[in-house]
Amino acid sequence: MNKKWEYIGVDDEKVKDIAFNHNISEIIARVLLNRGICEAEEIDKFLHPKLENLHDPFLLNDMEIAVDKIIECMNKKEKITIYGDYDVDGITSIATLSKFLTELGVENDYYLPNRLDEGYGLNNNALDKIAKGGTKLLITVDCGISAYEEIEYAKKLGLEVIVTDHHECPEKIPEALAVIDPKREDSTYPFSSLAGVGVTFKLIHAISIKLSLDRKRYLKYLDIVCLGTVADIVPLVDENRIIVSFGLMLVRETRNIGLRALIEITGYTAIDSTAISFGIAPRINACGRMGEAEIALKLLLTASPEEAKEIANKLNLLNKERQEVEKSIINEAIEMIERDKLYNKDIIIVGSKNWHHGVIGIVASKITELYYKPSVLISFEDGIGKGSGRSIEGFDLHEALTKCGDYLEKFGGHEMAIGLTLKEENFNAFKTKLEEIASETIDKEAVPSIKVDAIIEPKSINMDIFASMKLLEPYGESNSSPLFVSKNLKVESVRLLSNDKHIKLTLRDGNILLSAIGFNLGDKVVRLGDKIDLVYALEINKYNNTETIQLNVKDIKKSLN
Repeated sequence: MNKKWEYIGVDDEKVKDIAFNHNISEIIARVLLNRGICEAEEIDKFLHPKLENLHDPFLLNDMEIAVDKIIECMNKKEKITIYGDYDVDGITSIATLSKFLTELGVENDYYLPNRLDEGYGLNNNALDKIAKGGTKLLITVDCGISAYEEIEYAKKLGLEVIVTDHHECPEKIPEALAVIDPKREDSTYPFSSLAGVGVTFKLIHAISIKLSLDRKRYLKYLDIVCLGTVADIVPLVDENRIIVSFGLMLVRETRNIGLRALIEITGYTAIDSTAISFGIAPRINACGRMGEAEIALKLLLTASPEEAKEIANKLNLLNKERQEVEKSIINEAIEMIERDKLYNKDIIIVGSKNWHHGVIGIVASKITELYYKPSVLISFEDGIGKGSGRSIEGFDLHEALTKCGDYLEKFGGHEMAIGLTLKEENFNAFKTKLEEIASETIDKEAVPSIKVDAIIEPKSINMDIFASMKLLEPYGESNSSPLFVSKNLKVESVRLLSNDKHIKLTLRDGNILLSAIGFNLGDKVVRLGDKIDLVYALEINKYNNTETIQLNVKDIKKSLN
């Protein structure tokens, strides 16, 4: 599929000024400007994250109330239960708070709902169990902001509730003892994009300040906080950038026995945000998707190296199982789409009784990426369909679902990703309605775009550029690895790999030879002697103890001149 290359124009003089004043290369200065990082103080904070720039946790609404209550429970020896979510963000949130409270001598337990049986968030059956177990205070992490009715029920059971969450707030927030969420309408907190575990971190930060504890008492958990922050794909800017920058240092030397065992089994030697995103996080998420999230939580809480190794192996096997299930569903979904020519629709909607609903969100993402159309996949069981959807730029999938309310039991999410539940008998009517909305809304000419950071000459591609690019790390949401364009490169060699799936190129610009690889670009027609333009990220290729520069190609076009 053809892609649109989007160039962001920035002032050349401004680039030179920033490069000179901050002692950085003009390429890095250009990247910063492209990403809206323009002022001197802002640039300095971005390039040189400092723990001192973490925001005051007491700026969060209700933080003082929450901290005082937790300390009261500690002094009265009252039991606290932590209620979380089954993804990496939720699991790391529980682990962080539980370990911190345990170290303070606070009796605490946790509740982790089963994704397949209970679904997301608080439920009354769980609250019954928690109340019967002698809990006085319930603390939600990475959930709770929409649980108005459930929290009212908890209060009737005699539970006091503190909500810590980071999701968008509904019009009516729960009437809990404290509601800590940087996205509250009345919030004045300087940064609203913390992950759930980031909010949990601010809570233990605040407790530490209140008890006059050494800052090491809360900073030592940044390895776990970093893991959840990267996995939840929140913007790696401002406070998240500080958390992940220092957290990655701790992850590399982690004292968490479980995390260390998991790192070892992934095979990653260089631990960065990429290793977390593609190696560590998927293995933890696999547990939740397959209905066994508690295993991953036990891994982060265990003090036994033997148990850690055993659980890490289990997570690895669950991830492989998840991959096989995912592959099967993708193949079946594509077969349905191609058979019924659903790619001609403005939105792709498919359902089956054979799909594991714990993984259909991943599959929806891949279907949307493959066809560049919004997609909704639904798994049916006992007359009830549970679905996940993903969208494309310009189509608000959540808003579209609000117009389909007559056919849905419940739904939630945001513009680009949704979850829903409906009765099987309503599927066809829902499908027809959503297709109508998409047909009226979606731009038929829309194509995926690639945002380019800078056009650079091949002569500037050297090892020095990597040293300067280190200043931009860690990479992640809202701070991706820079993408560059180079033009009029002559194709010296071309080779297709993996059954013509990938393409490997040698390119020439004058006396300069460049090695390039394009994953999933085997369909691009490239011949010897062609002049081509490339969008690419720069990477180091390590082979036989030798490091060479490689262009990781994202798109290819024939040169126009």
